[in-house]
Amino acid sequence: MRGELEKLMASPAASEKVAGGFRFAQGPVFSRRGYLLFSDSDAGRIMKWEEGKVSVFRENSIGSSGLTFDHQGRLIACERGRVTRTEKDGKIIVLAVGPYAPNDVVYAIDGSIYFSEAASTPASSAIYQITRQGAVRIVSRNCELPGGVALAPNQQKLYASDMQGRKIWVYEIAGDGTLRGGHVFAEVQAKGLKTDEMGNVWIAANQHIAVFDAHGQRLGETPIPEDPSNCAWGDGFRNLYVTAKSSVYRIETKVNGTRTY
Repeated sequence: MRGELEKLMASPAASEKVAGGFRFAQGPVFSRRGYLLFSDSDAGRIMKWEEGKVSVFRENSIGSSGLTFDHQGRLIACERGRVTRTEKDGKIIVLAVGPYAPNDVVYAIDGSIYFSEAASTPASSAIYQITRQGAVRIVSRNCELPGGVALAPNQQKLYASDMQGRKIWVYEIAGDGTLRGGHVFAEVQAKGLKTDEMGNVWIAANQHIAVFDAHGQRLGETPIPEDPSNCAWGDGFRNLYVTAKSSVYRIETKVNGTRTY
């Protein structure tokens, strides 16, 4: 499948390290203003990478992991025991609070927010929806240990990785934002994931980024020097940024990523 990857990546065997020295990098998200944010979870910080320079975006991030933006450019963060939104004046609003261990988060065009709850026991693990009205509800319990969540380019499907079950699930999104018709999309050891405008699914797996087409056919993979935790589109939703243990890598792509904010 090397030829398929060459249609998607500038160099299927190459990734560029852009930053390093972190304790546990995860949850990358690229701002429309031209900088990358990601969690250095074990250090309790949200970091900022811009034009090759790294700085602290926020101290005391309460063990943040997954990050995204909403349509207004406000940061949404999975933190220990809660999901928050940072207003433009810096005020932090709690959107969901409870015995959560939220892992990853994605913002939908209808204003819904979906986040994965990677609890210590399968019975407590779930995918949650925060509705536009602010209600928090469970929309799936299929995953034993939910990891990444991502939307299809038409935003009519949601993908979720099961880190313990070694599967990717896919769901149809109903009109009210609930999930239905869940089935296994692919069997792969996966953490975070994203989709591109062609419907391909890019998956942070063991020591590589794996790419599957919209039908669940594996197209191939590109190696990462460290074990990746998640990925995000950058540079105008072109090029993939990968958080991997102590570092951040960039993969030059020929396809645009799905826009969710």
